[in-house]
Amino acid sequence: MYKELAKYYDLIYSWKDYKKESKKINKLIKKYKKSDGNKLLDVGCGTGKHLEYIKENFSCTGIDLNEEMIGVAKNNISDVDFKPADMINFDLNDKFDVITCLFSSIGYLKTYDNLEKTILNFAKHLKTGGVVIIEPWFTKSTYMVGHLGMTTYDGEDIKIARLNTTALDNDLSVMEMHYLIVERDKDVKYFVDKHEVGLFEIDKFLEIMINASFKAEFLKDGLMKERGLYIGIKS
Repeated sequence: MYKELAKYYDLIYSWKDYKKESKKINKLIKKYKKSDGNKLLDVGCGTGKHLEYIKENFSCTGIDLNEEMIGVAKNNISDVDFKPADMINFDLNDKFDVITCLFSSIGYLKTYDNLEKTILNFAKHLKTGGVVIIEPWFTKSTYMVGHLGMTTYDGEDIKIARLNTTALDNDLSVMEMHYLIVERDKDVKYFVDKHEVGLFEIDKFLEIMINASFKAEFLKDGLMKERGLYIGIKS
């Protein structure tokens, strides 16, 4: 996903207020973090837009499975160590005070088995008293099947339209994204990007975190409507 679209990603999500969200993340870290250091790992960092603001207070590392997105992040943001890695099995041979996993990246794990492996891996990379902040995708009860989605970007030299519908396949939300992109002096491009994202239930998610040695809770008031946030303190 987003391979050929990586260079357009920040335009597609130009509506997103990363600065405001990062301020809230900083407040949560101050409230919950018990360890003394300031090392932060952003898992599923994408193009690094949250880290652009979070790096003011932390020594930051960002990892993402998509090497094209990591390339964009490296070009756009300085003073952050970006690396391609899979959240399920990355091994950085280091421990952090904070791990963030935002904008529903955790949903791309798809299965509870993968979620359990990933949460255990987060615990392995956190110091005692460190905090993990995870922004999930929807649950089955909050996911809207049949929703018609449209996102546009209207610049002088580039215009983008993305349309999609939403479907359900057991515990997966399925969204087939159709993109039309036109740049000045170039032909119109058409892309189709299929997204399958896990619908993890809150009780099961918290149980997995607790079993991985986290004191865990779910906050309904998250960064985006109806997604919430999971907070875990490593014990």
